[in-house]
Amino acid sequence: MFLLAPDFEDAKFPGQRFFCRHSALVEGVLTSFPRLVDAIDVRRIAFPRPRADVVALVGEANQALPILVLPAGETSPHASGEANGQQFVSGAERIIEALVGRDLIPPPHP
Repeated sequence: MFLLAPDFEDAKFPGQRFFCRHSALVEGVLTSFPRLVDAIDVRRIAFPRPRADVVALVGEANQALPILVLPAGETSPHASGEANGQQFVSGAERIIEALVGRDLIPPPHP
C-alpha cells in the first residue's frame, strides 16, 4: 500500500503545507488496527510526481494515492484496475472495503 507522507508542499501553492485527507483516513484505520502493519507492506512516499515506486508497479496513469497493490494472483471485487498482472485498489473508501473483504478489519458502522 502506498500513502502520501503527511506535511508536504505542492509547487502549485507556494509557501503552503498540506496533508492528504484520503491517506490520513487510511492512516487512521492502520492506527486503529495495528495488526495490519504485519499483514500489509505500507510505504509513505513524497508528494511530487512521478512517484517511481508506484509507477513501477501500476503505471504512470495510476499514481494517485492512496493505492493498495494486491499481491500477484490475488483479486478483489473492489479492484480499480490491473497493471503488470496485479490488481490494485485506489482511494481510501475502496481500500477500506478491500480490507474488510479480506477479513483484515471489521466493516465500518453504518
